[in-house]
Amino acid sequence: MVETVIVFGERPSLLVDASGLVAELSRNGFSTNMIGITISDGSVNEAIHYGFDKLYVIEGTVLPDQIYEIISKIFDDVKPRLLIGPATKTSNDVLARVSAKHNLPMLTEVISVSLDGTSIVFERNILGGRAVSREVTLRQVAVTVPIKKFKPFEETQKIAAVEKISPPVSNVKLVSFEEKKKGGVNIEAADIVVGVGRGFRSKDDLKLAFDLATIIDAQVGCSRPIAADLKWLPEDVWIGISSKKIRPKLYIAIGISGAPQHISAVDAKVIVSINKDKNAPIFKYSDYGVVADLYQFLPVFIKKLKEKTSK
Repeated sequence: MVETVIVFGERPSLLVDASGLVAELSRNGFSTNMIGITISDGSVNEAIHYGFDKLYVIEGTVLPDQIYEIISKIFDDVKPRLLIGPATKTSNDVLARVSAKHNLPMLTEVISVSLDGTSIVFERNILGGRAVSREVTLRQVAVTVPIKKFKPFEETQKIAAVEKISPPVSNVKLVSFEEKKKGGVNIEAADIVVGVGRGFRSKDDLKLAFDLATIIDAQVGCSRPIAADLKWLPEDVWIGISSKKIRPKLYIAIGISGAPQHISAVDAKVIVSINKDKNAPIFKYSDYGVVADLYQFLPVFIKKLKEKTSK
């Protein structure tokens, strides 16, 4: 049996990423007619070769209520088994509205999916990452997935049929649009991240972390106090359950205690921790741990790396 699914992504790259959940199901024998909905940003072509049967492209600047109207109409037309989106603010907003209108259960931050007969089994983190909830459904459901969690379909010669959509009239009046200042860092896409926490005594001392990051081609992120309280770094590099979630190949946590709100936002292949407190919770989640004062350890470590890379 072929099931219809709708995948939404506010950018084509996010659309392809979210479709990874469908790809995971297909590897378990779930056959689909996959419909994509995205907003044009000039790079739609990057999505047309990734397993979509049809691609709706919303043109122009749109607000969440307009996206909701479009998805809701398409949902009524095709009656999908699944409505999927990335775990972003816009996607969570829009999918929640569609779920409320169509009386759908909505599962956020899904980390695993499988089949049990005709039922779909989802697993997701709950209670700030302290537990995993296993939920089984036979009915229509809306789902959001963390970025980079599932591997999308391989690029193929198949080309999705593209239909352009003009947004409906909005009930919201856009008075002005001001871009939020960003540090130019997309920490969620980084392969290597160096995390800094309250173990650093001053903003100037963060230079140690940036020196390390330069040598190993990493991005620097931080725990909540560094961005939200001390304002030493911008909020777009704050790693936490209510901020950025990362999936790097390597995460080096320096002077970070390992609070659940922070560690639940880290899904790294390898975690290395540096902390002078041998009882710091971060060590429970680490593959490698260094019990040392960062002010003594980092200068030596950086020197050794420089010597190694200069050869």
